Amino acid sequence: MVAPTIIPSSALGRDGSVAPSERINLGIIGVNGMGRANLQNCARYPDVVVTAICDVWKKRSDPVMKQHKATAREYRDYRELLARSDVDAVIIATPPHWHALMAIDAVEAGKDIYLQKPMTLYPAETLAVRNAVNKHGRISQIGTQIHAGANYRRVVEWIRSGKLGPVNVVRTFNVMNQGPGGIGRAPKEAPPADLDWDMWLGPAPARSFNSLLAGNSYNHCSFWDYSRGWTPGMAPHVIDLPVWALDLGVPTMTSCTGGRRVIKDDGDAPDSQEILWQYPDLTMTWMMNMANSFAFDFGRGSRERRLGIYFHGVNGTLFSDYSKHEIVAEGDLLRDNVPPAESIAPSPGHEREWLDCIKSRTQPSCSVNYHYKVDLAITLASLSHELGRSVRFDPEKETIVGDDEAVKLAQPVYREPWKFPARYL
Repeated sequence: MVAPTIIPSSALGRDGSVAPSERINLGIIGVNGMGRANLQNCARYPDVVVTAICDVWKKRSDPVMKQHKATAREYRDYRELLARSDVDAVIIATPPHWHALMAIDAVEAGKDIYLQKPMTLYPAETLAVRNAVNKHGRISQIGTQIHAGANYRRVVEWIRSGKLGPVNVVRTFNVMNQGPGGIGRAPKEAPPADLDWDMWLGPAPARSFNSLLAGNSYNHCSFWDYSRGWTPGMAPHVIDLPVWALDLGVPTMTSCTGGRRVIKDDGDAPDSQEILWQYPDLTMTWMMNMANSFAFDFGRGSRERRLGIYFHGVNGTLFSDYSKHEIVAEGDLLRDNVPPAESIAPSPGHEREWLDCIKSRTQPSCSVNYHYKVDLAITLASLSHELGRSVRFDPEKETIVGDDEAVKLAQPVYREPWKFPARYL
């Protein structure tokens, strides 16, 4: 999803080298899967120097260290990385239960952040991360890289053109079929000697080592305490499109129902969820199913992961996934089906945009000040699932309305010695 980019001439010397004052000294916390991809997408530019690498599992950090051994130092404790004055910015690509605390610690240490999705897991974390970034004047980008693709830009142009007429309902979904066995069951065993399992768990509840849980971000989505399931795992990419196209704020009412009904494995997160978000002039829904992959206009008949977004307007419906979209007219009401002129400039790539903004000190397209609207919708849905009832929210006061239990559960209680930074609420 990363397009070629042109390095600004101001960053390059006459021989193509980069002046030291223009280099970004980059650190990374978490180098499995997406972390490695994000790092590669940054390190390929001549104005980036990888200076610090942190992971609690040595077998994962070793290969990355070999790639950057000339410039980088290795850490097991992310706080030691953040203490370095010569690290300008950090990629945070740890399991989701760490995102909020690490992001806040990073901006307090004066680092700009590229934070993998989901941004947070609790509504209070959503607001605390946004507030901390703003208080400390840092540059932030959330890792919803699909936002950088051309297809999403064309959909936004279609919706904003007004040709579909008023849109009052948006339907979104992500489905796959893991089968009744899910991700399977791991043997009971001690953690590997080169893994700091207690640090891996961090602020989340303590539990015995599980090789499936520790395996990768796909598996994380099966464990509630460490990810809140597949909705936070995929909805940040999917509902990003309607939030962007319709300039949605924060939902005033969120209702989520679902459970773990079919899949029997080591996980405990829901295998199906239905969510309804109410906005002042629009209803948005979300369907998540891990036990069936039928996807309406987006495919059927084979076990695959599928997703989609439907915008229902008076004059027609637009449906889209990551790479394509289609218009279905409401009879003769859609009088103009010519695609609107392209008006949104192509992205230089999600990571490159962040790097450029570090230099210009302007916020990129998916900074916390935009993405908190996506994240808060999802964290409120997880709260509704946990409570078993709807949650009402006042977007102006940024408070939950009329539900003391919901207010209490909206703020996490971290495992000792970690503390939730409530000072940012």
